[in-house]
Amino acid sequence: MMVLITYDVETVTPKGRSRLRRVAKQCVNFGQRVQNSVFECVVDPAQLAVLKHRLESIIDEEKDSLRIYNLGNNWERKVENFGTKDVFNPEDDTLIL
Repeated sequence: MMVLITYDVETVTPKGRSRLRRVAKQCVNFGQRVQNSVFECVVDPAQLAVLKHRLESIIDEEKDSLRIYNLGNNWERKVENFGTKDVFNPEDDTLIL
């Protein structure tokens, strides 16, 4: 299933900047960055549970915001793209040179 993860982490303090880097690193481990604080991740339910747990353990719920949108398995019909960035389909074949 495709999930969209968005976050807004307080970066005024050094601890906040550290949380921001740790949140981004976890998201990179599970998906593709599509905007600064937005990731598209194709995960199964177990992977999603792990990712949620990791992210919730990092953020400060009094200072940060984390949103996870479950787009499901037929996500291609739910995503529209406008502008300069190409649509990334993580389920397509990838050629690595």
